[in-house]
Amino acid sequence: MRGIKENRSQKIKWHGKILTIQPRTRVWRYLTDNRTHYHIGYNLLIKGASDEGKTEFWVAISEKQQQKAGFQIGDTIAGSGWTKKYPEREFADYYRAGALTIMDCEHDLKQTVEPWTGPIPELQIYEERGARMLSKSTWQGKCLTCYWAAMANVEIQWDFDRDIKKYRFENYCYGPKSCRYYKMGRGRSVPYKNRGSAIDDGYLDELCTEGRDDDD
Repeated sequence: MRGIKENRSQKIKWHGKILTIQPRTRVWRYLTDNRTHYHIGYNLLIKGASDEGKTEFWVAISEKQQQKAGFQIGDTIAGSGWTKKYPEREFADYYRAGALTIMDCEHDLKQTVEPWTGPIPELQIYEERGARMLSKSTWQGKCLTCYWAAMANVEIQWDFDRDIKKYRFENYCYGPKSCRYYKMGRGRSVPYKNRGSAIDDGYLDELCTEGRDDDD
């Protein structure tokens, strides 16, 4: 936790319409020897209002909360949450969501491909599929409503001896390799103390997704 600024967290209320639902992922990096993904819940992009005055924001929920409620794009929901304590390492705006209530369901659920929408996969499915790096501009555009896309909280092991880590956010794709919209973007540097940065140029993508073919 060294070097990470801690903010005071406060509980707020929010409500709004779900624009997208994506996996909430934490990624641990060490040079180009290891890129481990941990799937810890879901991120919901909400357009509405919060006590902080935000009109568009991300809410982190657990897998159990998603399984119980079955949230879908288009649902109007309300709940509470806590503001983030560590802005450098947490992407979503609100955490520890509670009092979740569906105010209005999206009855005409639209299932699409490229981007993929519909019933949200369980976290085990993401774990089994593995992910490839995804360019931020593609994620912000064509992939924003796709349940195979994600913005991950990334932890880089910068110094093993003193257990110092650096943090950032990265986009990933769990979807079929044949998707016409997919773009990896530039390789990503992975720094380590007293060394030049190693570059993840996509080699780890092949290792992470070697268990499936282009259309899976």
